[in-house]
Amino acid sequence: MTSIADLRKNYERAELSEDASHANPLLQFDQWLQEAIAAELPEPNAMTLATVASNLRPSTRVVLVKGYDERGISWFTNFDSRKGQELAGNPYAALQFHWVELERVVRIEGLVEKVSDQESDAYFHSRPLDSRIGAWASPQSQVIHGRAVLLANVAKYGAQFLLRPPRPPHWGGYRLLPDSWQFWQGRKSRLHDRLRYSLSQTPNAMPNAEPVWIRERLAP
Repeated sequence: MTSIADLRKNYERAELSEDASHANPLLQFDQWLQEAIAAELPEPNAMTLATVASNLRPSTRVVLVKGYDERGISWFTNFDSRKGQELAGNPYAALQFHWVELERVVRIEGLVEKVSDQESDAYFHSRPLDSRIGAWASPQSQVIHGRAVLLANVAKYGAQFLLRPPRPPHWGGYRLLPDSWQFWQGRKSRLHDRLRYSLSQTPNAMPNAEPVWIRERLAP
């Protein structure tokens, strides 16, 4: 049996330098995500979402990013789920993308808010019918007495809504507004490249001014 302590990989695919990286972290993220998509990685849009409950216990789960722009990173879920309840009590969260084949990690932290009803409606109605019915059928994070409960709910809401299920009031989108990004590129001998972008909180900044990011190299 192989000991997990002996499992090692040397990272030599690429490098990340200050000169070659974008000054705006959103552009750097877009470049890396597009490269992950072009490399045909499995689910390149999968990200780990970390939240913290009122008892200070953290929890993580994998969700799919459904949009990103200068406003932030967005995903959609059940507001009554554990993550939804934790975000209601503590609206700060962290995201992580891990593109193993490219030896890259992106970490993002910031405040989370709900997207507009219009955005939630638009995305909900773009989903396949089965997924829209599923949003009604699954009481996410709640204890159920077997899979038969879900199947019965699917039949119930399928018969009720037919081909036009409305968006459930407990379902919609969140957007994380980044104030910190980290980009990690694996390098040889564990001397990895690690760049952090921190949002500058300048007191004299104009209300509609472009965000100013401070880029720093961190020791791996």
